[in-house]
Amino acid sequence: MPNASKWARFLLLAPLALSLAGCNMVVLKPAGDIALQQRDLIVVSTVLMLLIIIPVILLTLLFAWRYRESNKDATYAPDWHHSTRLEVVIWSAPLAIIIALGSITWISTHRLDPYRPIERIDAQRSIDTAVKPLEVQVVALDWKWLFIYPEQGIASVNELAAPVDTPINFKITSASVMNSFFVPALAGQIYAMAGMQTQLHAVINQPGEFKGFSANYSGDGFSHMRFTFHGVDRAGFDAWVDKVRKGEKSLTRAEYLALEKPSERVPVIHYASAEPDLFKAILNLCVETGKMCKDEMHHVDMAGLGKALCIDPRRLAYDDRRRNPAPQEEIVSRRPAPQGPAAPDWLASLNGKVSSVSPRPAQAPALALN
Repeated sequence: MPNASKWARFLLLAPLALSLAGCNMVVLKPAGDIALQQRDLIVVSTVLMLLIIIPVILLTLLFAWRYRESNKDATYAPDWHHSTRLEVVIWSAPLAIIIALGSITWISTHRLDPYRPIERIDAQRSIDTAVKPLEVQVVALDWKWLFIYPEQGIASVNELAAPVDTPINFKITSASVMNSFFVPALAGQIYAMAGMQTQLHAVINQPGEFKGFSANYSGDGFSHMRFTFHGVDRAGFDAWVDKVRKGEKSLTRAEYLALEKPSERVPVIHYASAEPDLFKAILNLCVETGKMCKDEMHHVDMAGLGKALCIDPRRLAYDDRRRNPAPQEEIVSRRPAPQGPAAPDWLASLNGKVSSVSPRPAQAPALALN
């Protein structure tokens, strides 16, 4: 009885599916208005698609059963080739679903744009113009999350807090590879990329403790790159800020460079103060003293060659050398020795030292044609 044994094993394993009821379906039970609207979009889109998928599956099974070879009562029409009514149903129903999905997607894409400031607290309440949004600067590191509160002057690692029913403006970047900032209960995931800033506007509507993590693989410590998001009332948020301010650590540039080094399973860290404009330096890749910021590079590029010749090349020696920095003298010594005759005095004076130019290549010999 091989079939009986298969069914017996299936019936023994089936109760294990009940354990899935204990899972936290946070995407379908969110705590923030943005995530709630995204949940509704997922549900509506799924239902619309099932209006096509379910009938197709059922009709496929019905046709396979009704027109089986052993059913001699089924209609047999070998010369049938066209039905206008059937063509209308086959094409009009999917077309209507596609139009509906396209309309919903277009509207939702603009309404739920993460760069767009939110216009409501929830479906019943609009934004109070007297309430100032909370600004949080997010930095993805290897393999932890840094949160800077510029208005409060504090920072934390792997812990985030925000008051309930208060708009939150996240400014997100990365100090390493591309990551993804994701709090399922709050809103959708937003990419974090080095040298670039992304944004997310959201609001948390229910108090509680929620999980956040990276939704984009980023290396060895990716699995433990998680943090806790606390949704609290205004008094609870003020108490959390006071608690952080009572700490002993300060997030200076030197402290940040130490924190930036790869590490896993990092516990929660509080910084009682954070250096002003640190996020801007992280974003522009110039936390180290003496390094040129990316926005300054843009100005140099716009100024042309004359401005570029005035730049000390050692200010550009970062990026791949940040993890294993070499002495500046060694960096300069790696450059190939200049070739060709010395540059004119007027060109050398632009850079403050003697430079060189490459010699003109010899004129190519003319081709002899037979």
